[in-house]
Amino acid sequence: MTNAGPTVAQADTPATPAPVPRLPRRRGIELALIVVAVLLCVYGYCAVGLARNGTVPPGAAGYGAGLGVLALLAHWAVRMRAPYADPLLLPIGVLLNGIGLVLIHRLDLETPHDQAAPTQLVWSTLGVTLFILLVLMVRDYRVLQRYAYVFVVAALFLLALPILFPAVNGARIWVRIAGFSIQPGEFAKVLLAVFFAAYLAANRSALAYTGRQVWRFRRVQLPTGRVLGPILAIWLASVGVLVLERDLGTSLLFFGLFVVLLYVATGRIGWIAVGLLLAAAGAVAVGWLEPHVNSRVQDWLHPFATIEAGQGPNQIAQSLFAFAAGGVLGTGLGLGHAILIGFATKSDFILATAGEELGLAGLSALFLLYGLLVERGYRAGLALRDPFGRLLAVGLASIVALQVFVIAGGVTGLIPLTGMAMPFLAQGGSSLVTNWAIVALLIRVSHSARRQYNGEVAP
Repeated sequence: MTNAGPTVAQADTPATPAPVPRLPRRRGIELALIVVAVLLCVYGYCAVGLARNGTVPPGAAGYGAGLGVLALLAHWAVRMRAPYADPLLLPIGVLLNGIGLVLIHRLDLETPHDQAAPTQLVWSTLGVTLFILLVLMVRDYRVLQRYAYVFVVAALFLLALPILFPAVNGARIWVRIAGFSIQPGEFAKVLLAVFFAAYLAANRSALAYTGRQVWRFRRVQLPTGRVLGPILAIWLASVGVLVLERDLGTSLLFFGLFVVLLYVATGRIGWIAVGLLLAAAGAVAVGWLEPHVNSRVQDWLHPFATIEAGQGPNQIAQSLFAFAAGGVLGTGLGLGHAILIGFATKSDFILATAGEELGLAGLSALFLLYGLLVERGYRAGLALRDPFGRLLAVGLASIVALQVFVIAGGVTGLIPLTGMAMPFLAQGGSSLVTNWAIVALLIRVSHSARRQYNGEVAP
């Protein structure tokens, strides 16, 4: 007997594709990680009290309750409005914010006349409140694209506003009214990220030197003036900020963000080379002509010059001493001497306190948290098919990455000091609120990306 071949019906029936596995929501994992993050922060708070006074500080329960309530409210907002969001973004934000409060409280013990931790807790509350509002109200991140030019006008206004106010520590980046101070440039960077993402999403083909909208000179191709003009305007604006406000950090962040997004939008590495050349030309020129920026460059080139002159160590030298004293495992929370750095210990140089008291191991853990936050932002952006959403997520994550690099490079002597605030860790309300806004927008984007993967209607 011969074997019968396949029937006609079997031959004509196409193979059924294997179903794509659906991504789970994982809100339970997020909640568990938030609980762990809060407990770690409370442990650090108690460790400071035990090291300094031999007893658990009386405010430990209140600190843990306050941080826990804020974290749970944020988790509730994500569970209600962005159930598919990445489960790591919010716990990382809570942990970094909590560690920052612990470090600032630890430094407050050295300066009884200047208590910054209570104020930072108030700013944390405002930041989480803004996070909740953004998660609840921005149901579709693509709505932001409609207001791109409104955002860029608002960003330029915020960047220019500090010029009208007196300089603080040599830089015009603060607005002080009736004892209340904010740093408008912190809010401007998020608005600029939205504008850059919208502009590049609309012009990525022309910027990639395709089609007819190019200038050709021998083998060199450049976009037309209509497309290239805004790029040069961005460069001039970044140099203008550096000149008028004496703010090297904002200028580097401002231009670096645009170059990163330009590369992501076009895929042409040549834009990175052009951006680095323009940034270097502007920085060298202003660093040579502007005394405040030039002094920071000189301190970077010769960090121990004040010691050799018999004037004692300056801030960069004290920072390097703090990192060296920390070693691999650190001196322990509450047992360091980073307060000797001076007035910027709780802001620009708070990373030195972490390096001294937590050591190389603790510092590496902090950098891994920042790296994971940035990676999850990139992952959410690359998972989207929408060019605007992809560029927005990459831009927001790049803001965090650029800030961490610029600040860590400054306090360790890798690059000149810029005077920016370490995301979530450093004293500074404007920076803290802005970073919570970044996490909220990344959660909205990641929710859309994971929901899109599951075949549901985005967002």
